Amino acid sequence: NIKNSVMAKEENGSKPVMNGRLVPIGPNGLVDETYGGYHISYEVKKLMPTNKPADQQKNGKMEVGIADDQAKDFDFAKTEMKYDSTGMFHWTPARSIEDCILDRNQAAMTVLNGHVVVCLFADPDSPLIGLRNLVMPLRASNFHYHELKHVVIVGAVDYIRREWKTLQNLPKISVLNGSPLSRADLRAVNVNLCDMCVILSAKVPSNDDPTLADKEAILASLNIKAMTFDDTIGVLNQSSNAPDAMSPLGSPIVLHRKGSVYGSNVPMITELVNDSNVQFLDQDDDDDPDTELYLTQPFACGTAFAVSVLDSLMSTTYFNQNALTLIRSLITGGATPELEIILAEGAGLRGGYSTPDTLSHRDRCRVGQISLSDGPLATFGEGRKYQDLFVASLRNYGMLCIGLYRLRDAALTTVDATSKRYVITNPPFDFGLLPTDQVFVFIHWNKRQSTSQ
Repeated sequence: NIKNSVMAKEENGSKPVMNGRLVPIGPNGLVDETYGGYHISYEVKKLMPTNKPADQQKNGKMEVGIADDQAKDFDFAKTEMKYDSTGMFHWTPARSIEDCILDRNQAAMTVLNGHVVVCLFADPDSPLIGLRNLVMPLRASNFHYHELKHVVIVGAVDYIRREWKTLQNLPKISVLNGSPLSRADLRAVNVNLCDMCVILSAKVPSNDDPTLADKEAILASLNIKAMTFDDTIGVLNQSSNAPDAMSPLGSPIVLHRKGSVYGSNVPMITELVNDSNVQFLDQDDDDDPDTELYLTQPFACGTAFAVSVLDSLMSTTYFNQNALTLIRSLITGGATPELEIILAEGAGLRGGYSTPDTLSHRDRCRVGQISLSDGPLATFGEGRKYQDLFVASLRNYGMLCIGLYRLRDAALTTVDATSKRYVITNPPFDFGLLPTDQVFVFIHWNKRQSTSQ
């Protein structure tokens, strides 16, 4: 053993030393193998020149010691990695799926609010659908960490365990081992308080009847719409000092947000394999069953997504390569060629230390939704034209308007009016605006910096 041959023994104590330092001995009587690697790396760093100014160098010679740029990162254990190696997405050290599994009681006690519920139908041997592609855009680094929405996956944990390797480094993910058709599981994850409920299926459709390919996704959608919820329970928040605003436990409470009383008002999007099955999603929809997908109410309202839409995006990109930049910002959260190569090679997301170069990747636009009922754009909801809103948003706030989100029954004031909205992309310049409209915009990732500019 080379390490043992270079060791000497001190006269006063028969302990092995190396370069004057005590060397730890393993249980087998040999030098601990982990010591050599640490010792050599330390010696190499010690011999590297520093970047100290000339007045701190001794006798005009360059002082030898741990290099300044490496001294900053010397304690790797205390250096926190927050983003992946490209700086495009939030990152966290790998977690075991067991650490992220919630049972029904734990989910109910978590008081989830403003989160994303993913209802997943899958058998243990179903083909992988790539849940990472759904979650990654929600973890883009141009969102601040506190803005990331918690993602709760409701489904068979045996299937999710197979996908977990691609999800283990993405923060704020929980798994409920249950069924998307179980109302008890849906109530446990507070589906009425979620910002979006996504219904997916990984099961292989049968070749017997293509209309049955989406039966579970449609049943789950109709099941949620048929549910009712208690409107007296909101989110408890310790921000009220009123003496009478106290919970039974003595902590101050305030009703932060009311959830949907009826399941029909829960924000939801259902993935369909067969376009014609869109007719079964809305019970109050009078559309002709033969209507094309993009003319149906669920598609216009954003509650249905069909696989055939991807064909349209691919065709658009082929004929207009500039559309890829827009599509990438809307769908992938801004993936870079470097990151795409890393993922294509199967390495997965790797953590990286924050440097000015990687942090600069956060400085990219993101999609936002601005209301015209209040805030800085409220004046444009009073009968102004879309061109006025477009120019003012770009000039004053650096926001690029790309469409409107309008109430379907904006003109109705009766009890029959619905809260459903539909999307109007790229309206004409003289299109009239309403106070209830919401605007889709590309906005700077840092709102404060954007407003100051």
